Amino acid sequence: MNRPRDDAAPARPVVSADEAAAIEQRIGALEARTGIEVVAAVERRSDIYPEVPWRAFALGAALAALALLGALVLRVDWVMPHTWLLQAVAILGAGAIAALGSALVPGFGRLFIRSDRMEEEVHQRAQVVFLARELFATPGRDAILVLVSLFERHVVVIPDAGWCGWVADQEWRAVVERMTPLLAQGRVVEAFDAGCGAIEELLAGRGRTGDRARGLLSDTLVQGEGPRE
Repeated sequence: MNRPRDDAAPARPVVSADEAAAIEQRIGALEARTGIEVVAAVERRSDIYPEVPWRAFALGAALAALALLGALVLRVDWVMPHTWLLQAVAILGAGAIAALGSALVPGFGRLFIRSDRMEEEVHQRAQVVFLARELFATPGRDAILVLVSLFERHVVVIPDAGWCGWVADQEWRAVVERMTPLLAQGRVVEAFDAGCGAIEELLAGRGRTGDRARGLLSDTLVQGEGPRE
């Protein structure tokens, strides 16, 4: 019997109930066909990236200042003292709007974060989930975690130690590459479906078929919002 969801589960789900049910059903089918334990997780974001609004503010303010400089070149009357306050408000206001936009519009916010930084944060988050959900508790140490992080649009697959020597890292990477384009389009359910299909194909080539999963790990989709500090 599957273990119940623990008390640490978030109150606000990341995906809809129908999407969660579809993902859980697909994970259950994968387990039935391969005989292994698979845990699916979806995060809203894997880090708060505190530097993003400041970088956006700096960019917005700089662009506004550049625009005002161009206006000053064309209109000398703008250098009068009574216009200084308006110019300062315009610069600070543009910076504030950019900072707010970076928080509300994921695509804009991602512009201020290096791709390798996002990939590292998602991987660290996946490691936390792997340990918190005790994926190492299976007898054969062959459980697999599949985690997607929506803000970063990154996928991480973490196999337990039992797969060392059986499946190469680049082969797991192929699962990620099949899921990533769909995740980038916001098609979370389809991404998990594609990932499960890739895992099935991969493990079938290793002779892993049959009903050997013992239900030690919950099939419930793990949903979180990443760091809350």
